[in-house]
Amino acid sequence: MPDLLIELFSEEIPARMQARAADDLKARVTEGLVQAGLTYAAAAAFATPRRLTLAVEGLLAASPALKEERRGPRADAPEKAIEGFLKSTGLTRDQLEERDTPKGAMLFAVIDKPGRAASEIIAEVLAETIRNFPWPKSMRWGSGTLRWVRPLHSILCILTTEAGAEVVPLDIDGIVSGDTTEGHRFMAPGRFSVSSFEDYAAKLKRAHVVLNPQERAEHIWNDAQQMAFAAGLEVVEDAGLLAEVAGLVEWPVVLMGQIGEEFLHLPAEVLQTSMREHQKFFSVKNPRTGRIERFITVANRETADNGATVLAGNRRVLSARLSDARFFWENDLRVARAGMKDWLQGLQNVTFHNKLGSQAERIERIAALARELAPMVGADPDKAETAARLAKADLRSEMVGEFPELQGVMGRYYIAATDGDPEVAAAAQEHYSPLGPSDTVPTAPVSVAVALADKIDTLTGFWAIDEKPTGSKDPFALRRAALGVIRLVSDKSIKLWEIFHSHLDMLPTPESRDYEETSDDLLAFLHDRLKVYLRDQGIRHDIIDACLAMPGNDDLTPLVKRAEALNAVLSTPEGENLLQGFKRANNILTQAEETDGVEYSFGADRKLAQVPQESALFDALAEAEKAIRPALEQQDFATAVAAMAALRAPIDAFFEAAKINDDSAVIRRNRLNLLSEIRKVCSAVADLTRVEG
Repeated sequence: MPDLLIELFSEEIPARMQARAADDLKARVTEGLVQAGLTYAAAAAFATPRRLTLAVEGLLAASPALKEERRGPRADAPEKAIEGFLKSTGLTRDQLEERDTPKGAMLFAVIDKPGRAASEIIAEVLAETIRNFPWPKSMRWGSGTLRWVRPLHSILCILTTEAGAEVVPLDIDGIVSGDTTEGHRFMAPGRFSVSSFEDYAAKLKRAHVVLNPQERAEHIWNDAQQMAFAAGLEVVEDAGLLAEVAGLVEWPVVLMGQIGEEFLHLPAEVLQTSMREHQKFFSVKNPRTGRIERFITVANRETADNGATVLAGNRRVLSARLSDARFFWENDLRVARAGMKDWLQGLQNVTFHNKLGSQAERIERIAALARELAPMVGADPDKAETAARLAKADLRSEMVGEFPELQGVMGRYYIAATDGDPEVAAAAQEHYSPLGPSDTVPTAPVSVAVALADKIDTLTGFWAIDEKPTGSKDPFALRRAALGVIRLVSDKSIKLWEIFHSHLDMLPTPESRDYEETSDDLLAFLHDRLKVYLRDQGIRHDIIDACLAMPGNDDLTPLVKRAEALNAVLSTPEGENLLQGFKRANNILTQAEETDGVEYSFGADRKLAQVPQESALFDALAEAEKAIRPALEQQDFATAVAAMAALRAPIDAFFEAAKINDDSAVIRRNRLNLLSEIRKVCSAVADLTRVEG
């Protein structure tokens, strides 16, 4: 079976597009081959700044011959119907077969599809792939019609067998396929031929091109770590930057340079962000002081002076960039030490949303809400309000204007520089968290109060103006805000519906809104996000629904505890048997109430018990109710669920020994009332009717 090698060689492909482009090349070519009847054993795609490569192993030499049979119209059908069938099959009338069927004489077409050579199919599939490649952005050049991310220079396309390599003939806008490629632009100029993927990869390596992006990334990271370790320093991990830099070079050469002494006093985050965003440098820190002292850069070639000239040029450019950062820092510190008044006043001119007012108006709402929430999360109300008023002041700073990703981080530095309260300073950075399911959750009470207030204001605001997420669209990140609220209150008791309802009154929205309806709808949205969150924790969706159906479901902490306790019990054989017993009791009771047109809920009489198992169930229900009621009051759901689970054996024994629909109407009614007691006691813990049995 032949192996296929494709390389599309061009000018530099943006690093951010390379991985997706390699995946697209692999998917489109292999899917096209399989659809045409060419199966294969394995495929792998690679990308460098100047090439996309696909290697396919174990490809069929030709597509298999096929015979297709299609039934057409009746033999006596109108001529137009028969002509349409002939046109769809490509056959003539005398090539059709007439066969007798239960529906009469029918026409059949037997179409022979001969196999096609692999090279013929590959040429068609590759041409289609190249001409319709899904680049995020593409360009045309010269006088041709082809669009590519950057000018495409050559196409390497060969099939390799034991007999040797064969070029797959292809011509795309004058670019004729061949068996040659180029190495490194500067270190190994000129073209060379290849005969297989192994030959291709080996010759590229000799021509100073590392084909595999993962190999380039590992080389960069290992060399960077070794250089830093030798100097007693550490490289700051940055997976995104590593992937990007690996896409900027074909032959990575790692160099370490010194940051000017005049910039070492800048916050580590400022140095790291400036170097990453502007220069694509890794930061190197002193583990003893936490300061960023050096940088790692990755050149695309080896030089006679071992990178000295490259480093000198990089230091000059870096100094200019860091001079700007130092200017921003010093200017911002002057404003911060003056109480941040200019920034706070400037937020009046920053629109949060045209229907929800300015950032300054929003901060007033958040400050009031943070003060209200503070006692519920163990925070000092004065500190929570102060933190909320200052938390977003850095949005007007020059540093955040240059590097928006530093919002909050710079606020912490600026508040600390004014000798502000450390808790208030920390809240400026931490109130944005958590930003996602893997982000850390603030634990400091003041930070929690401000973070909750910020997210609740966001949710209530956009709900009030009816800007909710739809489908996959969530432009205001409201799902993320809801998940943040859930994670922040996971160990705190807060009546969210009441908070939503009261906070809506502070919003600049039409008076015609229905507070209760909006609060209910927002709480339902939060419950939907809670379901997703708890499912990720391994809790079944039906158990979550059973707990959501209970009163007080706007307090998420007991709701989660109830779901965890119920999930733990119902995951055991005892819990499963209890559920079956409950469902049996509930089904019999529900059917009897519907048939009789009465409600059996007036209390069963123990004196009418006929068998010992019936008396035992009366005793067990009384004991369970005695344990469950105080446990629920104390939100001790584990104890409440355990007490409910203890009913499993008495319920099973009762059903074994007693006939519910007894011949005596009095006994029957008493036993149905006893089933009602089972339903009442169990339903105090959760709505088990919603649990799948």
